[in-house]
Amino acid sequence: MKIIVNGDERACDEGATIGSFLEGRNLPSKMVVVEYNGEILRRELYGETSLSEGDVLEIVQMMAGG
Repeated sequence: MKIIVNGDERACDEGATIGSFLEGRNLPSKMVVVEYNGEILRRELYGETSLSEGDVLEIVQMMAGG
């Protein structure tokens, strides 16, 4: 299936969750903020929020530094 991630169309496995999508791209859930269809999603919900055709994600990765 296809979803939109940061403005780009991406392929995604049927039945994937936001958590599994992030894992598949080596994005640690503790280091990202996800907007899911226009709503900021609480980190605790990443593993139980299933993705569907046409969903829109905005993923912002936090950077550490000084």
